[in-house]
Amino acid sequence: MLALTGVATALAILPLLWILSYVLRQGAPAISIGFLTHLPTPVGVPGGGIANALVGSAITVGLGVLIAVPVGVLVAFYVATHPQAPLGLAVRFGTDVIAGVPSIVMGIFAYTLIVVPQRHFSALAGGAVLAFIMLPIIIRTTEEMLRLVPASLREASLALGASEWRTALSVLLPAAASGVITGVMLAVARAAGEAAPMLFTAFGNPFMNVALDQPIATLPHTIFVYAISPYEDWRAKAWATALVLIALVLVFNVAARLFSWWRVRKLGSVTR
Repeated sequence: MLALTGVATALAILPLLWILSYVLRQGAPAISIGFLTHLPTPVGVPGGGIANALVGSAITVGLGVLIAVPVGVLVAFYVATHPQAPLGLAVRFGTDVIAGVPSIVMGIFAYTLIVVPQRHFSALAGGAVLAFIMLPIIIRTTEEMLRLVPASLREASLALGASEWRTALSVLLPAAASGVITGVMLAVARAAGEAAPMLFTAFGNPFMNVALDQPIATLPHTIFVYAISPYEDWRAKAWATALVLIALVLVFNVAARLFSWWRVRKLGSVTR
């Protein structure tokens, strides 16, 4: 059985390593400092880069985090402390349903809710749709982390006279901080690679733009535009952009794991 589980693990990891190696082989030749710091060039003009897409992805993902994290953490606190309440059960069921909704449907929803009333695409719409995508992950991860906190900590805080909100902020949240931050990092990694919602919201922009009410370039949308083009130079840039996006997602995941490990080690040393 140990050998079978090892083989199954290898089969699960093999496609990931295959994809990573292929993207690295295709995208590495086009990677350079200029590719990360320059703006895109027209067809037939050599050079150019993805600086606008890097800035745009940072803006849209940052907006999504600002919207999703406070809402997700507060909702998770309610669900964790009132698991059998009708609203808690409804929120948990709704979160599971939203987590399974295709991202393109999220994009259409944000298009109808924000883009149509604004009458133009915008970075704000892109950040809102990413918040929709992050929200279920943050809620469920935070809820599970709060459930792992010993009930004795909460009871001791309440016994000392602390209010519910004080207990939540001063006792429960610090105890579950590593898991919450890990969940936020995973949510960011999940949302940062979504291309379909960006087609309906941010839409893309060949120029540098930081205005929230205007169309903005993002890494997934840039990959899509370059990949469907008939130009060899643009297809090479698509592979390079995909490599950059994978590297950023990998950095987020590794940072989350390192922080979780550091937090556990610190708590262990304090306990000793």
